[in-house]
Amino acid sequence: MPIPEDVTGDEIDRDVRQELQSLPKTLAEDVAKNLVMVARLIDEDPEGAYAYSKVALRLASRVAAVREAAGFAAYASQKYSEALAEFRAARRMTGAVELWPVMADCERGLGRPEKALEMAGAPEVHKLDKAGQVEMRLVAAGARRDMGQLDAAIVTLQSPELASNSVQPWTARLRYAYADALLAAGREGEAREWFAKAVEADRDGSTDASDRLAELDGVEFVDALAEDASDELESDEPEEAEAAGSADAEPEDDDKH
Repeated sequence: MPIPEDVTGDEIDRDVRQELQSLPKTLAEDVAKNLVMVARLIDEDPEGAYAYSKVALRLASRVAAVREAAGFAAYASQKYSEALAEFRAARRMTGAVELWPVMADCERGLGRPEKALEMAGAPEVHKLDKAGQVEMRLVAAGARRDMGQLDAAIVTLQSPELASNSVQPWTARLRYAYADALLAAGREGEAREWFAKAVEADRDGSTDASDRLAELDGVEFVDALAEDASDELESDEPEEAEAAGSADAEPEDDDKH
């Protein structure tokens, strides 16, 4: 896979760079560059990120950070079985629990919501930091919805973090998930309220809460450029018709002479 000239490999996190020190210098640089490309592409081009992750995996499969990156690239590409295998490998290497929620979400992706709920009740959840626990709650609620248990999904999301007025990195997504569950349950008024709260917390545009709120309010967004182009076409039509009429009239004048 080609690496753009502006990628040096130094862009990776310090912790990952430290992990790569176990490799020969040139190899470590190659792996780092591929990991940079994974991070660069994973949101906009998941398949591209996946391709770079496979290169890094081929070069350094015994490095936990590489297995984790490969897992996230596979996850973003909806290759849930492969993602789960990579996450499990990374967890075996490090013993860390941070990947527990995304591993549970892979189980959802594989059509096993019951397994995801089982993981949500496991002792590992208590070892997660606050962000991880919120993520686990989101996964558990999603699993409930997968099983058609809308009311249970709503209850699962009701938590001190949801009720808090302070805005944290997870706040927008938590409020959005709650609003979406309420809407699915037919509680439109409450859903609108929580979509509005999600908009307030969504400072980096991580959700489409504003679009969902506008949709509930019956607001339609019009493409201004398309509208201008349409107006121009309409204004041109009378001129074209007049020109066509003049052209048709000329032969009649000739016949009269």
